[in-house]
Amino acid sequence: MTGLISITVPVFNEAEAIGLLYDSTRRVLEDLGRPWEIVFINDGSTDGSDGKINEIAAGDPHVKVVHFRRNFGQTAAMMAGFDHASGEVIIPMDGDNQNDPRDIPRMLEKIDEGYDVVSGWRKDRQDNALQRNLPSIMANRLISAVSGVPLHDFGCSLKAYRAEVIKGVRLYGEMHRFLPVYANWHGASITEIPVSHHARTTGSSKYGLERVVKVLFDLLTVKFMDKYMLKPMYLFGFWGLLFFVASFAFTIGTFYMRTRGYFFTGTPLPMMAVFSFMTGIICALMGLLAEMVTRTFHESQNKAIYVVRSTQNFGRADG
Repeated sequence: MTGLISITVPVFNEAEAIGLLYDSTRRVLEDLGRPWEIVFINDGSTDGSDGKINEIAAGDPHVKVVHFRRNFGQTAAMMAGFDHASGEVIIPMDGDNQNDPRDIPRMLEKIDEGYDVVSGWRKDRQDNALQRNLPSIMANRLISAVSGVPLHDFGCSLKAYRAEVIKGVRLYGEMHRFLPVYANWHGASITEIPVSHHARTTGSSKYGLERVVKVLFDLLTVKFMDKYMLKPMYLFGFWGLLFFVASFAFTIGTFYMRTRGYFFTGTPLPMMAVFSFMTGIICALMGLLAEMVTRTFHESQNKAIYVVRSTQNFGRADG
C-alpha cells in the first residue's frame, strides 16, 4: 500500500510535549517514503497547546488542526480525527509522547500483509503499577473474555486501521477503547504487536482509578449492543417472562403459606427483597434503553458529539 497515511493526535493540555511529538513523528514519516499527514485535535486545551499546534501547522502543510470549542473528551477527539483524516490508513496516537512513532512502520507492514486493524500492546508499560497497570490488566482480560476479541491492550491508543474499517463508526462516552470490537463485528481481520511505551516526562495523567468503573459500564453497553441492538425484545421479553413466572410462584406460595396458618405479610423482608431486586433490574434496563435512545438521536440526525471552533490546513477557508 502506497496511499496517504494519517496520524491523528488528540491533545488536551500537552503544550510541553507537542513539539517533541511532532519532530519525532515527522522524522519517522519522512523516512517511509509515503505521503502523510498529521491531524492534531485540540480538545479544549487551556495551557497554550492551541498556539503550539497552530505554530507547527503554519510551518508544515502536512499538519492539519482541529480546535474544539471546549473539552469533549478523548473519544470525541478520536472521532474528530477519524472524520477529518484523509488517509487510506489511520493511526491514532496519544499526545503525551508515551507512544513511540518508530513503531509505525511495523504496524504498516502488518497492514500491507492484509490485516485491517493492527493493535499496539504496551507489553512493558511505563505507568504507575497500582493506579494504572493493574486495573488495565484486569479490564483488558474482562473485555477480551466478554467481547471474544483476544487482545492484551484495548486501551493503547497506538493502533493502525484501514480507513474503510473505521470510517462511519460512531462512538460515544468512553467507547474508543472498544474500536477493535466494533471492527471485529464488521468482519475486520485484527492482529496485535508489542509496542514501546515511554514514561511520561511532561504534564500529568488525565485518568485515575475511576476510569475502571466507566470501562465496566461501557463493556456492559458494548455487550448489549452486540447481542440485542437489533432485537432488544429478546432481552426485555426474557426478563418480563421471568418476572411473570416469579409473580405466579409468589402467588402460589402465598396461598400455600396461608393454608399452613402463616401470614406471608408477617415480615416486610420478602417484599423488600423483591422490590429491591426489581428496582435494580429496572434501573439496568432503563440505562440500556437510554443508551439506545442516545445513539438513535445522534445517528438519525448525523449529529456530531463535538463542536469545532476552527481548523487549519484543510484546503478550505479556515475560521
